[in-house]
Amino acid sequence: MPEHYLTIRQMCDAYDVTPRTLRFYEAKELLSPIRQGTRRLYTRRERARLKLVLRGKRFGFSLEDIRQLLDLYDTSGQNLAQIERAHELAKERLGDMIRQRDELTVAIDDLRQQMEWGAEVMASLTSKSTTAAE
Repeated sequence: MPEHYLTIRQMCDAYDVTPRTLRFYEAKELLSPIRQGTRRLYTRRERARLKLVLRGKRFGFSLEDIRQLLDLYDTSGQNLAQIERAHELAKERLGDMIRQRDELTVAIDDLRQQMEWGAEVMASLTSKSTTAAE
């Protein structure tokens, strides 16, 4: 086996994914490893594609969005319409992430206020029970 190919086990170790994950991405046509009998061999191209898939997942893109971004990668970015679409997808996702962050900030602030209120109530009740016991 040439040195620049990785087996499924090596891919799993290198990218912290499971064999099932790699087979799933293959079934969804996001990856296309070379088949040698029952073995899957991953080229540099497939490793780059997996990095893009994992990055897209981390950013919250759908598999279909990731597929479109991979199409852009495959054409080496020569199609302006594809580049514009990828940029639009990224812009939409960034907007979604900012909205989620803002919602989380509000929820965190609300929870902190509730915890402060709870701490005040507990302190008050503790103070009253200590006074009553004396």
